[in-house]
Amino acid sequence: MSRIGKKPVELPSGVSASLSGQTIEVKGPKGTQSFTASDDVTITIDGDVVTVDPRGKSKRARQQWGMSRTMVANMVHGVSNTFKKELEIHGVGYRAQLQGNTLKLNLGLSHDVNFEVPSEVTVTVPKPTEITVEGHDAQLVGQVAANIRDWRRPEPYKGKGIRYKGEYIFQKEGKKK
Repeated sequence: MSRIGKKPVELPSGVSASLSGQTIEVKGPKGTQSFTASDDVTITIDGDVVTVDPRGKSKRARQQWGMSRTMVANMVHGVSNTFKKELEIHGVGYRAQLQGNTLKLNLGLSHDVNFEVPSEVTVTVPKPTEITVEGHDAQLVGQVAANIRDWRRPEPYKGKGIRYKGEYIFQKEGKKK
């Protein structure tokens, strides 16, 4: 039994859900999202509660059960609130600035990195060493943050690079003479 799949998803006020076949569409103040579940699960809407149940006892049905429930819960959270990832830049001379829809990163490379921000995501730079990625789609927010981080991952000797806020970087000991 899936502990996550058993929990019903409650719709807060201002959020509505509609079901057509295996596709659920959630509307809220921040936008609209839809998700098409596999045929291994059954989605039902009773008033302001969405439940997901497996069809059968196969391993795939149980896997899809928890995943589908989480996708629905993320959509409900995303259309009522926003998802947020915060990044920190560590390193001498490393900085970021936002120019229109382009994030300009100075990361010690021979050139500046110009990162085009997708239209569904909002990127802000409160300080030159901090980047905030916000949006109503959890997967897209995480993917954009990971793509920004990939330009200069934190290295284990000095800790320079782009890291998630609160991320711990294990420091290695350098060479000794």
